[in-house]
Formats: sequence, C-alpha cells, structure tokens
Amino acid sequence: MRRLKGNARQPAVSSSGATSKQKLAERQTPKTQIAESLLRYDKPVMLGTTQDTGRRVCHKPLSTGPVPGALRQKTSSNSSEAIRQQTEEILNAILPPREWKEGNQLWIQQVSTMPCSRTDVVHLESQLKIKLQLMQARQTGICPVRRELYSQCFDELIRQVTINCAERGLLLSRVREEIQMTIGIYHRLYESSVGYGMRTILLAEKNKDDMEKKVIDLQKEKEDIVVELDEQLEKRDKIIKKEVERREAAILKHTENIEELKETIVDLKAQLQQTFTAPK
Repeated sequence: MRRLKGNARQPAVSSSGATSKQKLAERQTPKTQIAESLLRYDKPVMLGTTQDTGRRVCHKPLSTGPVPGALRQKTSSNSSEAIRQQTEEILNAILPPREWKEGNQLWIQQVSTMPCSRTDVVHLESQLKIKLQLMQARQTGICPVRRELYSQCFDELIRQVTINCAERGLLLSRVREEIQMTIGIYHRLYESSVGYGMRTILLAEKNKDDMEKKVIDLQKEKEDIVVELDEQLEKRDKIIKKEVERREAAILKHTENIEELKETIVDLKAQLQQTFTAPK
C-alpha cells in the first residue's frame, strides 16, 4: 500500500513541475505576435518591467564616419569571444534590435548572429518570392510592399556579410543609408510635385469657373447686340423703303411737271403761230 501511495504521488509532483516550467516558459515568451521579417532575429528576451526600469533602453546610432581602428587592426590576441561580442555590437549598431511593450513588460529582440551558408541564401530568395506573391506586390511602378520586402532582404544580406566581415557590412550599411536618403529625396520631390499639380488643378478649376462666367456674360452681351442689330436693320429697311417711296413720288411729280411744261410749251407755240399768221 505504501508503494502504491508513493507511486500515486509521483505523477502529481511531475505535473506540478511541468506546470511551473510551462509558466516560466510563458513568462519568457511574449504574447504579442511580431510581424515576420526576412531579417533573421533571435528569440525575444524580456528586459524587465517598466516599473522596475522606469526608462527605455536606447541604442547608439550607427556612425557613418571612418571605420574604428580596432576593426582595421585585428591582432592575434583577440579571442573568439571578443570577436563575437564585437560582431554583436556592430550588428546592433547597423541593425538595431526591436523593442516593444506588452503590458508593463519590456521586450527586446536582437538580430541573429548565426553564420549563414549557401542554403540560407537560397532559402532567403525563395522566401522573398513567396512573400512578394502572398502580399500581392506590384512588379512595376511604385509599390511600398515591394520596397519593404526588398529592404528586409537587403538588411538580411548585410547581416550575413557582417558576420563574415564587419568592415564589408559597415560599408554595405552606408550604401543602404545612401539609397534610403536618395529614395527619401525622390519621395519628397514626388510629394511636392503632386502638391504643385493639385494647386495647378485647383487654380485651373477656379480660372475655368471665371472663364465660364465670362463666356456666359459675353453670350448674353452678344444676344443683346444681335437684338439691337435686328432693330437697327429693321429701322434701316424702313428708312430705305420710305426713301424709295419718296423718291418715286418725287420722280412721278417731276415727270408730271415736265409733261405739264411740255403741254404749256405746245400751247404757247400754237398761240405764237396764231399770232404771227393772223391777217393784218
């Protein structure tokens, strides 16, 4: 009976141990799902609570100046652990860790320092193609999705190169910053050109309204002028008709006067002939 009781107690102890381990694993794993990236990261680590720290962990930005002398002059005395730490510092400077809050907990996820192989590069290319298709990125033209995916791919390549050669990774990071600066300039130029285009369109719309109003006024003025012209033409026709009638009447009267004068002349001739031919 004692053996049975002892055996019966053993599962309870193991289940409590599993429960404690599970709780510990849950504490060490964030509940918030971070968006997947082509850039490889290590597992997230909890730095502590915001109440304990009371501040945010800051990382020094990457210096784009000359490469430190410690990176150019590597002596044989440097151990593998020092080189690994140096690589981690350079990676954290080039590719800053991701930080986020979950409740009152502060989590951090650093870039992976695992070396890569040819298989990793092939896998990265296949993942890039799959994400481009899944996220329906445009093949041509401006596409923020395609730009973000290629940026993540370039960051992953920088990570892989930096692990093998820190100087080459720093140089690639400067190339990345130059590309981002150029894209930012083009983006601002595009926004300014779009703003200028919108202002031009609004001004054209305003001028269009003014021109349409002016056209309406000119059409109304034209109609008034046409009405006035018709009135003037009607007056002209009346004047011409009246003048023609007056002239015809004058011609008729003049003709009648001529006929009367001719008759008078004939009568006077007859009288003169009678006077000269009368007997004395």
